[in-house]
Amino acid sequence: MQKTKIDWCDMSWNPVTGCLHGCEYCYARKIANRFKGSLYQNKVYAIQNCNVKLYSSTGYGWYQNHSIDKPVKNEEGRIIPYPFDFKPTFHRYRLDEPQKVKKPQNIFVCSMADLFGDWVPDEWIKAVFETCEKVPQHRYLFLTKNPERYMNLYNKGLLLTKRNYWYGSTLTTLKDRYYYNSEVNIFLSIEPILRPIDLFAHNMIKFVDWVIVGAETGNRKGKVIPKKEWIMTIKEQCKEAGVPLFMKESLRELMGNDFVQEFPW
Repeated sequence: MQKTKIDWCDMSWNPVTGCLHGCEYCYARKIANRFKGSLYQNKVYAIQNCNVKLYSSTGYGWYQNHSIDKPVKNEEGRIIPYPFDFKPTFHRYRLDEPQKVKKPQNIFVCSMADLFGDWVPDEWIKAVFETCEKVPQHRYLFLTKNPERYMNLYNKGLLLTKRNYWYGSTLTTLKDRYYYNSEVNIFLSIEPILRPIDLFAHNMIKFVDWVIVGAETGNRKGKVIPKKEWIMTIKEQCKEAGVPLFMKESLRELMGNDFVQEFPW
């Protein structure tokens, strides 16, 4: 677990890394590729020495996931943070990290993965939730592009519903789905914003407790540059509905005096 440059939280914790969504603007994939060290590409590693366990079925489809019980190191003894590149990987040895931080923190869980992707076994999510329950002084923020999984877990009685858990859905178009449950804290992450978003559509704004919006970063070919009026519409709608709005630093220059960073706590 480490301090993060993500400005709406204090720390990020990545017991699970990797994702199969394949978003072209994904920052996490770029980071993983930069620091990758695939066991299959480096013959100096022996699979049996890395405590690797392979999973082929999650109940949602057939995937090859990886679970490691201790850090994987290279010949120089340095830890390889993404030994299987951006393939879904459960770093079990990271489960105790929140317990080492006594001061309450706002923790983004799995900034380098989608913990609720269809390829993630329930077992992994349950293990992460069990840690959260052991360390209740922190506020845990979850985010997914697959909000149906929240409902699936809720129906199984697995979704945590205490007030220090926040469940977010990524929204880039009005066709994207989001999760609503009056028993838990709900937020929307409109990042990157790719087009105008009407939060009044389908009364969406009435069902959320917080909205985050940010521009696409990096130098991707075809990168979308948002217009100020897109953000102003969201700001006005949030103000009318009484919903806190957090603009990421990527919008500060664009928004000027209209820039705001509001928290719901």
